Order: sequence, then structure tokens, then C-alpha cells
Amino acid sequence: MPRRPLHLTGAVEAALRAALHEVRAMPGVPGPFPAEALAAAEDAARAPRLPALDATDVPFLTIDPPGSTDLDQAMHLARRGHGYRVLYAIADVAAFVAPGGALDAEAHRRVQTLYFPDGRVPLHPPSLSEGAASLLPGQAAPALLWRIDLDGDGRAVATDVRRALVRSRARLDYAGAQRALDTDTAEEPLALLRDIGRLREALEVERGGISLNVPEQEIHERGGGFVPAYRAPLPAEGWNAQISLLTGMSAADIMVASGTGILRTLPTAPDGAVSRLRRSAAALRIEWPHHVSYAALVRSLDPGEPRHAAFLQECTTLLRGAGYSAFTGGELPSPSVHAAVAHEYTHCTAPLRRLVDRYAGEVCVAAVAGQDPPEWATAALAALPREMAEGARRANAVERACVDIVEAAVLRDRVGDEFDAVVVDVKEKEPDVGTVQLADPAVVARIEGDGAPLPLGERLRVRLTRAEPSGATVVFAPA
Repeated sequence: MPRRPLHLTGAVEAALRAALHEVRAMPGVPGPFPAEALAAAEDAARAPRLPALDATDVPFLTIDPPGSTDLDQAMHLARRGHGYRVLYAIADVAAFVAPGGALDAEAHRRVQTLYFPDGRVPLHPPSLSEGAASLLPGQAAPALLWRIDLDGDGRAVATDVRRALVRSRARLDYAGAQRALDTDTAEEPLALLRDIGRLREALEVERGGISLNVPEQEIHERGGGFVPAYRAPLPAEGWNAQISLLTGMSAADIMVASGTGILRTLPTAPDGAVSRLRRSAAALRIEWPHHVSYAALVRSLDPGEPRHAAFLQECTTLLRGAGYSAFTGGELPSPSVHAAVAHEYTHCTAPLRRLVDRYAGEVCVAAVAGQDPPEWATAALAALPREMAEGARRANAVERACVDIVEAAVLRDRVGDEFDAVVVDVKEKEPDVGTVQLADPAVVARIEGDGAPLPLGERLRVRLTRAEPSGATVVFAPA
């Protein structure tokens, strides 16, 4: 059944705009770029550092959400004997940002791009992030060009990365890429994304890694306003993510071998967290034999089934310990592995939107060339984990606040109404308090009961008791 369109009245729209304005004024949310940073960006856009290698003859393509203009990655996939060759171009932000300059200082203050329903607060000025440094179709741009050769099973057998000038030929979105793959109308470079993606997914299973396939809650613009919606990732998104994961793992291998770098790490979940998940599985009537691993169980679940979706939401708690660990002198951090990837891993494929990626790329280019990383890169490594942690905290707070505000605005005039919902979380020490997920409208919010335990994973009729956009508050009670 199609979802009922949601329209915001003028009063609700005004309250929503005011509340979103308050989020933009939250402590730590950057304002406009300083004049000196904007001037430096304009100068860099006119005269970036250009690489010696010209790879503009390679027909790269990009796959991003519709309307995206800050394009970090472009790929070209080809067959190589019985295996494959992955060419993955990553925007070379260091070609535009002078170490220690105004742009560099502002990037360290911002750390990562922040996304709002009505726009974004970018890491770099738009003249770079959506212009000269972006891998837009038809535009020659400097990039870090990764070449990763795979065998017939999709395993990496050789890796290289160097600076190159590239030009994308096509800008695709996920839905269009999926349609072309499903109808067998995709040309080989895109068609191979499915083949390589599936091979990499199989290798992920083999090494014990896991990718959570949980429907995401997003904010969509509609009728001049904003509404919350759920979006299930398409297979093409998963295959595209496997290319990024492959590159991040290859970059981590280079760093580990060179003895210098910064890794994205996640400790193995403590026994207590796994025990809690087992209790949740039992409450949701999900069979989890002791001989079945957590990763194997998750891969067997159907996110379209309410009990399974509730459990998958619980599984995201195991990812909350992720962070960054810098190292020099060959002494690896402990842990050095990202537990969900089940391999050493780093972030290096989104430098337009995330600060750490510029440094990871720089370290790898130097190591492959047999050189020491530049001093400006190694000098920054020690502080990056703390900077990135603060940036992630700010981004998560902004994202959650925006979603909560839109939910409250949509429901503001419906206090007292009843809805069908699924209980997706229950507090261990307060079993009558938890979280419910509505199908229509697409809302995830707090529920407060009257003492009776909430039925985890079960459908429940709920009544809206509070909806306040100014406080980003939505609360339900059992009907």
C-alpha cells in the first residue's frame, strides 16, 4: 500500500523552520566560512596542484544519491584475465588545501560535513567540495587513483595508489544503477559492480565480517516541507560499499606494512553486550543456537519482518565503540582490527566530507612511492582520533535532532490520535519504557507505559501523548 502523503500546515511549517534554525545554532555547529578560507578556496580552485599522470582517458563513473554534487569517488571496473581490475579515483583534497593555511585550519574546526533537511554545512567551501575538487562528470580533476587487482574469487592480489588527473564520464544514482543491473542493460564497467560486489560479500562472510542491512530513517522534502521516511538500501548500494570497503582495507594494509597511519577500529563486542543481544533474540522469539555466530545469525534475518527488524536495530549497539587509532614507528594500536569488517581498515574514500581521509590517502601515496609521509601529515595523526570523535558526536547530535524535530512537526496536530507500531527496544531496568517504530508516518520515538512490560518485537496500538517541535520531543503510550 502506498503511504499517505504528509503535508505540513503553515503553522507547523513555521515551527519546523524555527526549530531547525535552533539546531543550526547548536554549540559547535559551524557558521559561514571565514573570508580568508573562502578566498583561499577560490585561489586553489583556479590553480590546484596538478599531477604528472594523466588518466583522463579512463571512462570513470560515479554512483551517488540523486542531486549530489560533492562527489568523492569515481570507479572503472574491468576484467583482467581470470580476475578483475578496480580503478577507484578519490578526490585529491590535498591538491587544493595548503597545510597550515586558512582552509586547513577551518577543515580541522569543522571535521566533517553536517547534513540538515534543508541543506548542508560542508567541510570545505562549495567552490571546492561541489566544484573544482569534486569528481563531476566532464570535469578533469586531480585524484588519488587506486588500482586494485583481484583474482577470480575477488581477493586483492596487487594494490597501487598514485596521483592522477581523471575525468568522470557518467553520474549515476543508486536507483538508476540498480535498474540497469536488473534489466541487464548496464555496460560492462557497471555490470561488473554486481559481480565484484557479490564476490566481496562472499569474502566478507568467509572472514566473519558483517554489514547490517537495516532500513534507514531519512528526511525527504515534499510539498515545500519535510517528512520522515524509511529507506531500505538497494543491492547496488551494498556492492558499491564493498568497493569502498576493499579500498579501505587495502589502504590499511599499506599503512600496517609501512608502520605509519591511522586506522578505523572497533573492539570485539564484550560478553555482556552479546549476552544482552541473546536475551533480546529470545524475547523476540528469534532462534539463536550457540553454535551459530552473531554474523551468521544477522545474515539470516529479513529486515522486512518486524521481529527481525527490531533485532537488527538492537545489533547497531555493537557498533558504538568504533573510533580511530593513529600509530607511528611500526607499533600497531590494540585493537588494530575493525570487528565488523573483520580486518584492519581505514577511512580514505570520502575526503571532501571527512577530514581523516585526506591524511590516510597522503600516508598511502607516500608509502607506495617508497617515501616517508610529508611532515604535515604525520604531525597531525596524533590529534586526529580526538578531532574525529568530536566531529562524529556533533554530526550524530545534529542528525538525531533534525529527525526528532521533523517527527514532532509532522505529529504536532495529532496528539491523542492512535497509531499502529512495533516495539523495537525495551529498557532492561524499566520494561515499560522503550522505543516504538511507526510505519505511517515513518516515526521512531519513545514510549512510556503504565507499569506493564512492553512486548518487544510485537505490534502494538499506541497513542500520541506529546509532540513538540521546539523541544524535538515525541512520546507515545500504549493505547
